[in-house]
Amino acid sequence: MSAPSPATNHSPIRLVPTAAFLHRRRLIDRSVRVVLFLAAALSVLVTAGIIYVLLSESIRFFAQVSLWDFLTDTQWTPVFEDKHFGIMTLLSGTLMTTLIALAVAVPAGTVLAIYLSEYAKPRIREVVKPFLELIAGVPTVAFGYFALLFLTPIFQEFIPGLARFNLLVPGIVIGLMILPYIVSVSEDAMRAVPNSLREGAYALGFTRLQTGLRVVVPGAFSGITAAYLLGMSRAVGETMVVAIAAGQQAKIATNPMEGAATITSYIVQLSMGDLPHGSIAYLTIFAAGLTLFLLTFSFNILAFWLRRRYREAY
Repeated sequence: MSAPSPATNHSPIRLVPTAAFLHRRRLIDRSVRVVLFLAAALSVLVTAGIIYVLLSESIRFFAQVSLWDFLTDTQWTPVFEDKHFGIMTLLSGTLMTTLIALAVAVPAGTVLAIYLSEYAKPRIREVVKPFLELIAGVPTVAFGYFALLFLTPIFQEFIPGLARFNLLVPGIVIGLMILPYIVSVSEDAMRAVPNSLREGAYALGFTRLQTGLRVVVPGAFSGITAAYLLGMSRAVGETMVVAIAAGQQAKIATNPMEGAATITSYIVQLSMGDLPHGSIAYLTIFAAGLTLFLLTFSFNILAFWLRRRYREAY
């Protein structure tokens, strides 16, 4: 009888983890959980701190100024002897520049995102996207002087009534500034749409344009909405372009060819001055900041409602 081969006597080696190894693994797992929790809670804590500062200082402001006057007065002169605190003067300028910026960035950004997602070759996409990211990296001060010293004289040649300081040119420049955000996020959302939906549309006889507009865009609607929201928030909070090129005259903005002040430009203007801490003029900074925060928050709620309704409908 022949002896069994060595291969048949081979049995698998089972490694039994020691108690020290299990303890170390549990300790590492617990530490990672704590670090990730702190990282997730950091944004919430920062937001809560901002809200606390805005609310605490704004309450002191509204203890001296009625909310009705703040919302209905049509003058904003907190540093004058005859003080008025009508936030609508600053809010109108903010909304005017934001609407102009969105009118420029939303159509151009959507078209460019569809082109990059459905038409562009990989080599073209690799050139266009880094170029857009370079635009996003340009300092806003440079954009402000670009609007004031370069674009405004050119626009004045074609629009005779355009003032030196106006809302039209800064709005267009802000639209160019938020264009990379809208294009990048929208294009990523469109590329995330499954190819099976595109193939089904092509099988039904859709052209590439029809597939992009009727299949890809609805399929990426939540991402596109997030891109619009990101661009809008960027436009509302833009400071240096409007502070340099839009003027700082606080009045109701009804004509984009004239200058006006925005909430952010007013905050910059007053922050550079020598204001006594705790004075009524100082507290207007926080009241204006709270208004800007509530404006952005309301747009967030609107975008969430639109996404939810769209998903229910489709």
